Amino acid sequence: MRPPKKTVELATEVRPSRIRRDPPAPPAPKREVRPYPTEREIWIVAIGVILFALAISMITFGFSLITSH
Repeated sequence: MRPPKKTVELATEVRPSRIRRDPPAPPAPKREVRPYPTEREIWIVAIGVILFALAISMITFGFSLITSH
């Protein structure tokens, strides 16, 4: 025969959920969106593209020197 199940006394006061007690967070501030890039940003992108093309050219040239022998 099995022993009877144990019972546990629950707390007499039931607290509401913490999610329901805390107010919602305030909305994040909106960021300014510019429709067109500035001249400085255009120059930075152009220089980056040129440097990337030069790097690829140097790697290709170096690889062709190594494999031509």
